[in-house]
Amino acid sequence: MLCQALRRFGKKLVRKHPLELPVAENAPARSLSTLDLVVLGVGNTLGVSVYILAGEVARDQAGPSFVICSLVAGLTSVLAGLCYGEISARVPHSGSAYLYSYVTVGELWAFITGWFLILTTFAHIGIRIWAWTLFFDNLFGNKFSLTLQETFLPQAPGVFVEILSFIVMFLLLLIMELLTRNIRQLSLVTKTLTLVKVLALGFVIISGFLKGDLHNWKLAEDDYIKAGLNDTSSLGLLGSGGFVPFGFQGILRGSATCIYAFTGFNIIVTRVELAQNPKCSIPKSIMISLFICFLVYFGVSAALTLMVPYYQLQPGSTLPEAFLHIGWVPAYHFVNFGFFCSLSTKVFGNMFPIRQQVYMMAKDGLLFPVLARIQTGTYMPILATMIIFIVGTIMAFFLGFTDLLDLRSIGALLVFSLQAFIVLILRYQPERKNGGKEAEVLGENERNEMQVQEENEGNEAQVQEENEGNEAQVQEENEGNEADMQEENEGNEADMQEENRPAAESLTLQALFFPGNPTPTALSGWVVSVCSSLLVLLLTLLCLVLARWPVLLSGDPVWITVVVLLLVLITGMTGVIWRQPQSSSPIHFKVPGLPLLPLLSIFLNVYLMMQMTAGTWALFGSWVLVGFAIYFGYGIRHSQIP
Repeated sequence: MLCQALRRFGKKLVRKHPLELPVAENAPARSLSTLDLVVLGVGNTLGVSVYILAGEVARDQAGPSFVICSLVAGLTSVLAGLCYGEISARVPHSGSAYLYSYVTVGELWAFITGWFLILTTFAHIGIRIWAWTLFFDNLFGNKFSLTLQETFLPQAPGVFVEILSFIVMFLLLLIMELLTRNIRQLSLVTKTLTLVKVLALGFVIISGFLKGDLHNWKLAEDDYIKAGLNDTSSLGLLGSGGFVPFGFQGILRGSATCIYAFTGFNIIVTRVELAQNPKCSIPKSIMISLFICFLVYFGVSAALTLMVPYYQLQPGSTLPEAFLHIGWVPAYHFVNFGFFCSLSTKVFGNMFPIRQQVYMMAKDGLLFPVLARIQTGTYMPILATMIIFIVGTIMAFFLGFTDLLDLRSIGALLVFSLQAFIVLILRYQPERKNGGKEAEVLGENERNEMQVQEENEGNEAQVQEENEGNEAQVQEENEGNEADMQEENEGNEADMQEENRPAAESLTLQALFFPGNPTPTALSGWVVSVCSSLLVLLLTLLCLVLARWPVLLSGDPVWITVVVLLLVLITGMTGVIWRQPQSSSPIHFKVPGLPLLPLLSIFLNVYLMMQMTAGTWALFGSWVLVGFAIYFGYGIRHSQIP
């Protein structure tokens, strides 16, 4: 009884969402070319992050090695983009990682993914509110808060002025959203703003290499003393100098924060039903847009750290302020205009995908049904927008800019890891054709029996009309037909047994490393699923141990033994997966180098997550607990999937 209850409970956790047949690829609604999708991905990825990350990463986390942080974050995002590309080729439907998870690995992982996406979008809203505040500070000469205080609350404490500034930003963004939510023809505006952003960032890169000073990449203690900064302890407030002033730990911490800069490419997968050739153009546009964004971020980070010594960057500093340091005031205004275009693109584009995400989960029964009205009617979307803005403003005020960046990054890294895990599982699963083959065999048998019955009835009528001498001939024909039918049925049954034979394979050591079937079977798919799950656990343990790398460098034999043991187990299980047969189903894009690249993606994602602060993990854990309470208390019982 208990086993049956647990089995039913487990089946609920892995039930999958059925897909409707996609529309024809040459339908009139499909209007987005690969170039349009690339522009969309670049415009959404090259957002406010390139303007605001400098003061947070270069100043206190990485210094000039901010360049390496961009490289690591870009590589991590490219690996995730490869996985997104294959899944979008397998599931050519508009949606997000939530839909991909629901279709491929089941309901529990889909809910976790969707819940993480809601968190990251809330954090993104808070970051954008911070970014607008910084923009207006630059516009008014860093006196936006002072202007508000002198105008409205001359006697108020600073905290009330800060609250007032967030309220002003909330009202401005809300008005812009309400004014643009009913505008349909914004493609030209978005492309124009994206072009201005790329031109402004290109100008920054060229200016940095023209006006930059390589000495800023090899600063020493003497430079700090000349600047009047004497508190220069090793790896302290200003680091230890050189290209990597905060050490290897600073590079890792900065890379984890920089992930936020590359998370915008997933908007491409929400345009599948508008793409002219989604199975081909979606993966291609994801990779092209990520490559372009990586080059831009790499160039901007190099230009910034060459133009300005990292210790002169202040928390909250934006990219245009670098030109004030070198005395190019016109360039400052031009780049500031590019900053404005980056902020505006988010308004004119898909500003709040959180509404669509909540609507999808509520429609599937995983969230409360009242939330399904968030996209219907005239006033509900407006009310939902106001509520979302209020929550984002509260998060921006109480959490702070760095905490919001970390929440956005940790949620994105977990979603990236799940997509890599999905690719690793799906590639080794057998094609589900047994049901179709059995139906075909049964149908063919029924047709044979009906044909024999009709022939028998015709022969009996002919025998009655003609002489009785033909009875022997008719009997011989009937016996021949019955023999043919029996032979054909036996052949069909043999075919069915041949097709169902892999499911009855036994698990042996030889089957792990030398599977006897060149195509995936139920056994090989199960082996890959188990090994992949264990590999995720082992990789997590390895990342936890490697997070103590100073102890490893000291030569502690206990920790070194643990690392070696984990590496041996990981290598062995990777070899088992590598030996299993892969699916040969033709799709337009596949991740190369399986199983290594998805496992590398998971390792990088988890290791970067280990660099987050304890406060970030506490916030994230609280959000996860609330989500599990909703799912196991409501969603699992009200899911629309039988």
